[in-house]
Amino acid sequence: MKQYRIDLASLILRITLGVMFLAHGFTKLVVFTPAGTAQYFESLGFPGFVGYLTILFEIGSGVLLLLGILTRLVSFLAVIQMVVITYIHSANGWMFTNTGGGFEYPAFMAMTALSLLLLGSGCFSLLPKRYKLINQL
Repeated sequence: MKQYRIDLASLILRITLGVMFLAHGFTKLVVFTPAGTAQYFESLGFPGFVGYLTILFEIGSGVLLLLGILTRLVSFLAVIQMVVITYIHSANGWMFTNTGGGFEYPAFMAMTALSLLLLGSGCFSLLPKRYKLINQL
């Protein structure tokens, strides 16, 4: 019974994080547009192409997480991304509703991704257990 609860927790975290990544990725793609996203990243001191990579990462990661493919690898990369975003927003205070967005939300997302990194895909993933090598990445 315990393993079932762990697998269910992993599924819930995968769906939650996957949907959030898809929402943010498609917002950057459709609302802010890729060029606008690139300009925003440049205003933060990053090269513009990082904005395009972020859109690809967020949409791709969202899909992979929903399917339970490469969950640990995606979660590891998401932790790195969210820690960087947390640092960027840390000057704006805790609350994400603050001007410029605080670091509350990205810190929460980093911890969610870290939890999923530790849990892995669980049994409710697209790939069966025989693909153990891929599921462990």
